[in-house]
Amino acid sequence: MPRAPATILVIVTRRIGDVLLTTPLIRSLKQAWPSANVDVLVFRGTEGVLAGNPDIGKVIAVPPRQSLREAWKQVSPLSRQYDLALSTSPSDRPTIYAWLAGRRRIGVMAAGAKHVWKRILMNATVPFENRSVHTVIQNLWLADLLGLPRRFEMTFTWSPEDDSAIEAVLPEYAATRYAVLHVYPKFAYKMWAPEQWCALADELSRQGFRIVLSGSKEPHELDCVARLAASMSHSPLNVAGKLEFRQLALLLSKAALYVGPDTVTTHLAAAVGAPTVALFGPSNPVKWGPWPCECTAQESPWSMRGTQRVGNVALVQGFGACVPCLEEGCARDESSKSVCLQMLAADTVMQSIRKLVALAERPPASAA
Repeated sequence: MPRAPATILVIVTRRIGDVLLTTPLIRSLKQAWPSANVDVLVFRGTEGVLAGNPDIGKVIAVPPRQSLREAWKQVSPLSRQYDLALSTSPSDRPTIYAWLAGRRRIGVMAAGAKHVWKRILMNATVPFENRSVHTVIQNLWLADLLGLPRRFEMTFTWSPEDDSAIEAVLPEYAATRYAVLHVYPKFAYKMWAPEQWCALADELSRQGFRIVLSGSKEPHELDCVARLAASMSHSPLNVAGKLEFRQLALLLSKAALYVGPDTVTTHLAAAVGAPTVALFGPSNPVKWGPWPCECTAQESPWSMRGTQRVGNVALVQGFGACVPCLEEGCARDESSKSVCLQMLAADTVMQSIRKLVALAERPPASAA
């Protein structure tokens, strides 16, 4: 850059977890150039994860599915409005958005002749690595390209209204020993067996935890969480659909424990410092393992295989010679189940929980 940019646009047109994992890059930009205004362009429906982020000026949300003509009409007002535009995806549209919006453009780019036209639109690029580089590090390569120091934290702020919203569903939550269980991922291939969730919840209840079930406002998810809550022996508190994303982050920051699959809520729990147990099956932990709070690893903190722990996060991997297969379920479809997760026992998960939170076994009750 010939001079410090006054206006920056970061383009993250992917899933909500990708948006969250871009915030260390956004923090790196803002810390290096405090006077710069940093805007973010995302898909509609993912912007909630950025609510209250002090590093961001404005969030621009575009529909995830629209024709090229509609997309052009929506983003054309951004033409050359930014000194610098960054694309965190090698896909066509974010590259075009960056070219349109930025007087200077950098981005993540895949190799191969078919991507040459996209490289021509950018001033500089970093390679796209979809297997052996963590998503946080992949994004921070763009900070490296600009010569900026890496920042790794994901920053959140809360208001008194957020605190009141949580107290409305869980009074005196700050003084309560509770475990948040996120039982429903968006895709079936990341789902753990319902009977194992029930077994885990029962054991945690016996250990003195108040069980809290989290979830989004999606009708199918609300129905699934409600049915699972009804099948648990110790009645849990179901807050699915009752909290905004920022309020959920606050709830997680005070939790004594969090357990969830490979989903954005698990990344959020890790980022706010909750003792986090992440259940992984076919997903690539090197690329998608939750980034631990205060972790400053220069490469991925996770290995490809095995149950492991880094900082406040324990990653529990399902069993099988094929794990992780890096596929979307055993039927290679996101609606199919993954045997490696379905066979994962609650007792195995409890072993990692005990190590993570130094939880001692409760002695058996004496006979009457």
